Amino acid sequence: MAKRTIIVEAKPRYKDEPFEKMVRRFIKKCKKARVIENYRDKMYYEKPSKKRKREKEKRKRVLQKLHAKLENRLNKN
Repeated sequence: MAKRTIIVEAKPRYKDEPFEKMVRRFIKKCKKARVIENYRDKMYYEKPSKKRKREKEKRKRVLQKLHAKLENRLNKN
């Protein structure tokens, strides 16, 4: 997989925008771009088989949550 550079920046939207607001917007952009998650994933080597297994388990948990949510909606009606 080729390395790609992630550029995340937050410029002021208007002249007197508070610094705290820009920082919050910057943090949201970082989360959306998954900067920290990617960094943590690459801190240590993970065998491809372990990575596939971890992602499979993650998909399984997400599907279980969605099925439970759908079941709750159906039971309410």
